[in-house]
Amino acid sequence: MPADTEQNKQPVIRISGLRKKFGNLIAVDGLSLEIFKGEILGFLGPNGAGKTTTINMICGLITPTDGEIHFQGNWSRQHNNIRSSIGICPQENIYWPKLTLYEQLKFMGEMYGKTDRYASKRSQELLKMMGLESKSNVLARKLSGGMKRRLNICLALIHDPEILILDEPEAGLDPQSRILVRGLIKSLAKEKTIILTTHNMDEADRLSDRVAIIDHGKLLLVNTPENLKKSIGEGDILEITLDTEKVENPEKVEEVLLQICDKAKISGNSLIIRSKNLIGKVSEITQKINGQDYKIREMTMRENTLEDVFIHLTGRKLRQ
Repeated sequence: MPADTEQNKQPVIRISGLRKKFGNLIAVDGLSLEIFKGEILGFLGPNGAGKTTTINMICGLITPTDGEIHFQGNWSRQHNNIRSSIGICPQENIYWPKLTLYEQLKFMGEMYGKTDRYASKRSQELLKMMGLESKSNVLARKLSGGMKRRLNICLALIHDPEILILDEPEAGLDPQSRILVRGLIKSLAKEKTIILTTHNMDEADRLSDRVAIIDHGKLLLVNTPENLKKSIGEGDILEITLDTEKVENPEKVEEVLLQICDKAKISGNSLIIRSKNLIGKVSEITQKINGQDYKIREMTMRENTLEDVFIHLTGRKLRQ
């Protein structure tokens, strides 16, 4: 996706001041975001951040307390067409256990008002696309977890939606299926807009044109993965896992490390240290940590990742 997308394209979805309350709990708090045609938007946040609530409001499953969601395009002018132009693959697999793969895909297509001929042809195309053609007449309950996941992606695509929402699409997939699904997502983005939620930062980095990070119902930042990684500074990263469950006095340890490094952040028993010419400082860093009565369990050096961006913004890892 071009860097000047926002100047060149109109958004397919424009979210303005979106807010949702459940009693005294504010699940989504003033979220504003534009999502563009043909892009893959990685929607990241820890459990309870407001991702699912936002998605449910986009799909029309729940009503916002405040704010607006505007859909652009000819199909959006009729309210009834909005839901039929969105396909969603939820985090939990949903299927009819007593129907074959072909039967439930065809049935789902007909539920969306597609003709018998269209639903039949589309079902066969999707099964082939997802490597499930040989399982066409097998009952869904007899499939492996990975095959059920691929079936759910097929169900989300049966009506050829313009907007596709994928909630943890790679969950439970074997490495070969993961490669297949990633390739499919990339190819679909040429003609569809995709919202991707995932706990896999590598998946988000590989697939997303832009990444939106949400926490406590608020949108913290949205940008390309590359720009997000650049935004937290240059230099190598040293990640150290300590032989303890939790650092008791993280502020003191960080203060000691900042005497020789540009940045230091502690999350649980992990230390994230960033500095230029870091390899020449490893010995001194080790001595400083040992001097605080902590033992090092593991130590790795790498470049910036989206996980680092997330920790920088929220103070915790995505799965915490």
